Amino acid sequence: MRRSLALLGQRFRRDRLQLVLWTVGTALLAYLSFVGVAESYGTEQDRTSLLAAALANPVILLFRGLPSGAGEGAFTVFLILPWLAILAAFMSTFLAVRHTRMEEEVGRAELVAATPASRLLPVGATAAEGVTANAALAGLVALAHLAVGMPLDGSLLVGATVGAVGITFLGVALVAAQLMRTSRAANSLAVWITVGTFVLAGIGNAIGTPSDDLTRMQSSWLTWLSPFGWAENTRAFDENLWWPMLVCLGVGLVLTWVALALASVRDVGESFIAERRGRAEASAGLSSPTALVWRLTRGAVLGWMVGGFLTGMLATTLASVVADVGADNPAVEEILTQIAGGGDVEQATVTVFFTMLGVLAACCAVQIVCRARQEEAHGTAEPVLSTPVARVRWFADYLVVAFVGILLVVAAAIGAAAIGIAGQGGGRWDLMPDVLVTGGGQAVAASVFLALTALVFVIAPRLTIGLGWTLVLLGMTLGLFGPLFGFPEWLTELSPVAVAPKVEGDEIDLAGLWWLVLAAGAGSALALGLMRRRELAPAG
Repeated sequence: MRRSLALLGQRFRRDRLQLVLWTVGTALLAYLSFVGVAESYGTEQDRTSLLAAALANPVILLFRGLPSGAGEGAFTVFLILPWLAILAAFMSTFLAVRHTRMEEEVGRAELVAATPASRLLPVGATAAEGVTANAALAGLVALAHLAVGMPLDGSLLVGATVGAVGITFLGVALVAAQLMRTSRAANSLAVWITVGTFVLAGIGNAIGTPSDDLTRMQSSWLTWLSPFGWAENTRAFDENLWWPMLVCLGVGLVLTWVALALASVRDVGESFIAERRGRAEASAGLSSPTALVWRLTRGAVLGWMVGGFLTGMLATTLASVVADVGADNPAVEEILTQIAGGGDVEQATVTVFFTMLGVLAACCAVQIVCRARQEEAHGTAEPVLSTPVARVRWFADYLVVAFVGILLVVAAAIGAAAIGIAGQGGGRWDLMPDVLVTGGGQAVAASVFLALTALVFVIAPRLTIGLGWTLVLLGMTLGLFGPLFGFPEWLTELSPVAVAPKVEGDEIDLAGLWWLVLAAGAGSALALGLMRRRELAPAG
């Protein structure tokens, strides 16, 4: 017990800043969401109109929760619960992999195994930390709901549900860390499962059965294959069903037990899924450090390009559909123009989807910078830096490849948008200027996230992964949901994706372009300048 408490205390000391950012930030989002909804949709008629628009346009349900009525509490849960849950999921997956597979990669797990402590102690301590962090998150989210005057039972259920989803994905990541050979592979597996089940729940809601009054949706069977679907079917502030939350909690605990069982029969440093064997001889394309960085990150770039392609295709193929729905229900037009900041319905649809594209491009860039941190922490950067390659050149290669990744993700979306227009007979080629302007603007916005993450890497390397992804999630929250929730304009405009250039009617709004270019250029230059004086920082 003494050894367990000591290792658990060490986990909390290392993660104290990251856990505070994740838990307090998520709870603050819950609080601001309720405040924003109360200001923007203060009457039941407003909320009923929006729910009717959502049920009439299934695309909206891909990125929202499960409609459960027009009451203030149920309506806000419909808008925000999936995003609170995915924040808890990401917090838990990064925590689990960081303290299990990554510890084995850097050799610290072997030192623990050399003591009289149980070989299962690292996994057990990580599970205990994850459960405690999610319990704290659940309490803060519940308090945020109580602070805005919501009923006690619904507030406790929302908090418990968010925490239970986090525990579910804690178990997912603990198992992934046992299966995969590297922390990068384990993180990738856990993240793709998280994103995949999030989308699966959205699709399941979109193809469900709406009620006659268009205020509720009965989920399809697909929703029940996802932890996010279980969370949404608690129907907080409406039916207040606790058993779906208990399913989340039970699955998380079972997966944690599976991870412990796998760890008990696995040697330290080994995995159940072996890495693919490398070539005996390097190809000519690896003759430069830049080519090496591209080889290490091209899989991630390709994955984000697929996401960009789908986003671009949806932007133009759904523009006319949303316009038709908006003609029958003005609430759709109001929602889109609030988020987009202006323009007609089709322009607003393109702007909303390409704002999401900016987030995807930023994710691509952040993942590549995080790969630089992993190379440094694992010691694989040292052989490169022992050659005539300088530290600045090494890091600059990652920034260059990350910027190329941004351009490729945006280019994939623009190409898909053109295909979407051509597939509908080519009658809306007038949308291509909107696509090009908005796509280019979001590329600049994503470059700001690249520069910010680069600065974190240089100044506080151990926070690179956690803080880098937190900045992206914060930017997405403010940029996509700030106008919808009635956040102050100055707060929304802190997000680069919210102030990127866009088309409003016949005019192009370039107000934020120069600030974004200045921030991206100055941030990148400062990061490279500081890198000259920074030594390699091992994992901590």
